[in-house]
Amino acid sequence: MTDQGDILNFRGVDGLELAARVWNPGAGARAETVLCLHGLTRNSRDFTALAEILGRSYRVVAPDQRGRGLSAYADPSTYVLPIQIQDTLGLLDRLDIERCVVIGTSMGALMAVSMAALAPDRIAGVVLNDAGPVIDPAGLARIAGYVAESSDPETWAAATRRLQTIHGGSFPTYTDAEWERFARWTYVWGEAGLKLDYDPRLREAVAATAGTFPDLWPVFESLKHVPSLMLRGALSDLLSADTAQEVSRRFGTRLVTVPDRGHAPDLSEVEAMLAILAFLADDRVRRRLKNGRSESEMRAVSF
Repeated sequence: MTDQGDILNFRGVDGLELAARVWNPGAGARAETVLCLHGLTRNSRDFTALAEILGRSYRVVAPDQRGRGLSAYADPSTYVLPIQIQDTLGLLDRLDIERCVVIGTSMGALMAVSMAALAPDRIAGVVLNDAGPVIDPAGLARIAGYVAESSDPETWAAATRRLQTIHGGSFPTYTDAEWERFARWTYVWGEAGLKLDYDPRLREAVAATAGTFPDLWPVFESLKHVPSLMLRGALSDLLSADTAQEVSRRFGTRLVTVPDRGHAPDLSEVEAMLAILAFLADDRVRRRLKNGRSESEMRAVSF
């Protein structure tokens, strides 16, 4: 196993070639598993620091969603949550994972809570990293802005400067080494030099869904039946403090605020790590992980 996990190849719901990173792959099919789901323009490498800790006790699985990282590119119309969720449930089947804890960042958090609604018996608990049922328009506009960026930097130094310009407000205490790490988890070398590690046509999917977010509160009702933890960056422009507190009030979700972070904490922060470890040690989560899944029908959810 490398520090960035072993690579597993699998097929999406439509046969697309997809990839996932697996830490502690020798744990076996019945191992307690943590599934990590990245954000819109991100990839599985984002979970390296967290997986190095969790991989000592759990099998950690982090797929690259279609069009990102090591996974194949596809028609942009398929870069949507329902298809990505089916891809991910198929990955659980591929690995014979009956039940797992899901940690999702941003888009991955919306996938996690949707999976809890669709397949509650397969989800032992969810960790929602800086996303909730109400998306702040300011944060959404900022994300749409940098997704629309089409030019590529010529050097790693230029890539790092660009990320500092875009995300400096979210990570005000990042060191030079952390910014360099961020760059190397965001860009890859292509035939023409550095490029973002996702399909450029992702911007088409984002544009097609702009301003069309449904009411997500009914989906979040699944948290009444599944243990949950919400992490919020104290400086977040996507998840407001009011929304996070309302999720906690309605569903009993534990809320932890990560200082000096906007959207979204990278989960290497001490506060985030400790909160996740405590959540995994919670008796309710432990019981659900150990019990495995019971027979139940999939529940339909409208997106």
